Amino acid sequence: MRALSSLRWKIALTTTMVCCMVAAALGILVHNVVARQIVGEVRKEADGDLDHALGHYEYGTAHGDVNAALDPPGLPEQLRQLVARGDTGSMVGRHEGKPVMWAAAPADEHALAVWIPYEETRDRLRDIDAAILASSVLAAGVVALAGLFLADRISRRLTTTAAVARRISAGDLDARVDFPADGDTRASAGEDDPRPARSRDEVRDVAHALDSMAGSLQDRLEAEKRFTADVAHELRTPLTGSLAAAALLPEGRPKEMINDRLKALHLLTEDLLEISRLDSGVEQAELARVELGRAVRRAVAATGLDASVRVLRDTVVLTDRRRLDRILANLLVNSHRHGAPPVEVTVEGPVVVVRDHGPGYPPALIEHGPQRFRTGDPGRGRGHGLGLTIVAGQATVLEITLHFANAPDGGAVTTLRLPVGRLTEGS
Repeated sequence: MRALSSLRWKIALTTTMVCCMVAAALGILVHNVVARQIVGEVRKEADGDLDHALGHYEYGTAHGDVNAALDPPGLPEQLRQLVARGDTGSMVGRHEGKPVMWAAAPADEHALAVWIPYEETRDRLRDIDAAILASSVLAAGVVALAGLFLADRISRRLTTTAAVARRISAGDLDARVDFPADGDTRASAGEDDPRPARSRDEVRDVAHALDSMAGSLQDRLEAEKRFTADVAHELRTPLTGSLAAAALLPEGRPKEMINDRLKALHLLTEDLLEISRLDSGVEQAELARVELGRAVRRAVAATGLDASVRVLRDTVVLTDRRRLDRILANLLVNSHRHGAPPVEVTVEGPVVVVRDHGPGYPPALIEHGPQRFRTGDPGRGRGHGLGLTIVAGQATVLEITLHFANAPDGGAVTTLRLPVGRLTEGS
């Protein structure tokens, strides 16, 4: 959200800066053109007065109604030097403390100069500059608001798309981007928009790509779930028959080996069936009040695996005892199969922590969670990645928060946090 908000302000600021640069360039251009025109008119008037004064000077008559004098004290030095070289010129200066436009020409070793008031012209130029500045500020403000509005629309649509992407990554594959009609875009559920595109819309393209990806991913996962369920159901009947037939074999090492492999395959099939039921989303927990510390001790003892149990603070929770036992049993089996002793189980209020002292969980499992048929480190023992997948599925049914991590001094740490809203503290 911060990144998108930053994008909104960046677009608005960039638009405003471009507007200010264009306004400044146009203001300077207009100022130069208008100033050249106005000053040119005043200079032309001063040159006319100078010609009039020169005519009167040649005939030895009065200068008439123009302000003229020989070598006036206020004549700018630059203009005085220009006249001394025999040239005629004009420039802005001051006379008796007031701004004037000077015009001077040589007259018998003297400088004949005229001056006309320039204060009104200067005020006029200042008024024009103020108008240009006000117009630029107004234009920049309007463009900034328009840019902020457009950037906000883009930002809100990107925020919606990002939120849907996060929901999809969290497992909600039914999430889709749905822009309102006034945005001229509408991302349908994995299908192309039937309405003809009126203009190129990159955000709409991103939304369509996201919806298409989610739809494709959902189809593949559904196909995988159906395949898993079908395989498990198809294997269950022949496996049951095979186990019964194996029981009729004569005692000996061959029978033990066959029974061992058939039982392993039977457990794998039952795990697949359980996963398919969890994937279907129809599993319902049979909730009852359970003393968490006592339930954990019983579940650990029932596995027959070596693990210590510490109850720092017991509590009564509303949960499904059978599903909780299944979660703890799978975690202990995983700790003994892929970790190393000692295996420790700690109960503190609604939190249960299972820890071993092995190499820990692989980074991919911590980042993405357990995935079926991936063990992360096949070299450390047999496994199909189904145990932790079942743990995650059963935790979802019980609304238990599940967290996988590694201890700083080594070992895998699994934390189960039961919903606080269902708790009644006990002794």
